[in-house]
Amino acid sequence: MGGRVYPTQFHSIITLLETCQNHFSKIETKSESYALNEVELLACVPRPKSLRDFYAFEAHVQNARRKRGLDVPPEWYDFPVFYFSNHHAIVPPFGEVKKPSDTAMLDYELEIACVIGKDGIDISRKNALHHIAGYCIMNDWSARDIQMCEVKVGLGPAKAKDFATTLGGELVTHDELADVFANDRLNLEMDVFVNGKRLGGGNFKSIHFSFAEMIERASRNAWLYAGDVIGSGTVGTGCLFELDNDQFPYLNVGDTVEMRIERLGVIRNKIA
Repeated sequence: MGGRVYPTQFHSIITLLETCQNHFSKIETKSESYALNEVELLACVPRPKSLRDFYAFEAHVQNARRKRGLDVPPEWYDFPVFYFSNHHAIVPPFGEVKKPSDTAMLDYELEIACVIGKDGIDISRKNALHHIAGYCIMNDWSARDIQMCEVKVGLGPAKAKDFATTLGGELVTHDELADVFANDRLNLEMDVFVNGKRLGGGNFKSIHFSFAEMIERASRNAWLYAGDVIGSGTVGTGCLFELDNDQFPYLNVGDTVEMRIERLGVIRNKIA
């Protein structure tokens, strides 16, 4: 038909629409509400198509490398870098996280993630925000002892981070955050608590590379699809690895990690 629609087809389409309208008008709708403890709240994107996590906060990079006696490599300032995490290992915002049996250095990472809402390739930073469906809290769980062994090989912290990533239950759209958005960055306070005690956090506006720059980098010569998730990386002091671990030890079974980000809500996970 070459893309044309003929009168007989219009009649069929109209008939179909009328049938659907009649059907849905007969469905009885109920307005009910439930307390949060009566339901299981899933991640806003329970099964992302992919999960990229960036390394975009300068303070985190400085703190983590200083602890290992290293400076920030000059190349870090040239472009935002990321690794692919396990998009099949998403944990609900209030679900339990199973501690990997082969780690003694279980850690959290306080981040914001953006969810792609529009397909694209070679997206410029100027147009990148049009490809974002919304934002949520993200916890990039990490096994630091495994990570420190892996990175020596040069291929990144894959196994150290493939067991769990928590995404918030709320996806907040860009227009809802327009009043706290400036210079391509969100002015949002971020806090992390372990067993009720605040251990770190900061403000997202301190990020060195914006989400627009991350999307530009991620989409260069590669498609981004609706449902892909992009993590910001950890805000400064947003993980135990940056802290004095004699005073702030790594996580163990029974510990509870809570993250709060202004306007994006709360996630709370107990180590099982």
